[in-house]
Amino acid sequence: MNTGAVRNWGLLLALVAMWGSSFMFIKIGVATVPPVTLVAARLVLGAVILYAIMRARGLVLPPPDRRWLPYIALAILGNCLPFFLIAWGQQFIDSALAGILISIMPLATLVLAHFFIAGDRMTVHKAVGFAIGFAGIVVLMGPAAFAGLGGAAGQALAQAAVLAGALCYAGNSVLARRTIAGDFLVASTAVLIAAAVLMLPVALVVDYPYAGAPTAGSLAAIIWLGIGPTALATILYFQLIAAAGPTFMANVNYLSPVVSLLAGVLLLGEQPGTTALAGLALILLGIALSRRASGQVA
Repeated sequence: MNTGAVRNWGLLLALVAMWGSSFMFIKIGVATVPPVTLVAARLVLGAVILYAIMRARGLVLPPPDRRWLPYIALAILGNCLPFFLIAWGQQFIDSALAGILISIMPLATLVLAHFFIAGDRMTVHKAVGFAIGFAGIVVLMGPAAFAGLGGAAGQALAQAAVLAGALCYAGNSVLARRTIAGDFLVASTAVLIAAAVLMLPVALVVDYPYAGAPTAGSLAAIIWLGIGPTALATILYFQLIAAAGPTFMANVNYLSPVVSLLAGVLLLGEQPGTTALAGLALILLGIALSRRASGQVA
């Protein structure tokens, strides 16, 4: 394996570690910090870091005109909504289950791309892959899937919220492909700034964060979410896309839910059960079939 390949795999594994473990840190964060406040703090910290890096590279943000409209749309669809839905849902479900539910995102992207991306049509093999992945979600959302989590209606609603977050991510990926041009670091920074500006006043009004009593563990988790999965992962993501391409990048879809599962089990003592494992296997199989159908074999 040459030096470039080793570097690419190193970047990929770093991304997988940050994104896959983020559900564990969200679980720790929402234990004593309300979801809106967690999201706002994460976005503000991430935006500050990316802005500093962008300026260090001599780049500037676009002036406040119509060019910010796509950034605002991406901020809402790709950050504000999914970050909140996932954080809210993780108040009631395990981090391992949340990570598995999010893994449906690439399959949902297949369906959206069919309608909104020219030349990215649904095929029979892609449809089969989606159907198998959807069967995994049915398994997860069935009564047996959350029997060990209490079985209450609130548990199903929490799972639906996390699943809705995955659908937001899918829609965001399609919207980004249609709207974003130019330097991706500038675009990412602008999106995070827009998201932070939108969420910070909501947190101040809704959660009264200044009156809370977060634990040191929750604060540390939120700080890491802002630094790692929000800011650093964005930089690594675009570096990897430029160096190895989107096909190699798609390996994240296989590895991140596994990391989420292992982190929840080994570090938080969660017990997702055989049903969750079966659902994960079906989702990953669906992703594999859909990628092979597109000729995207890692």
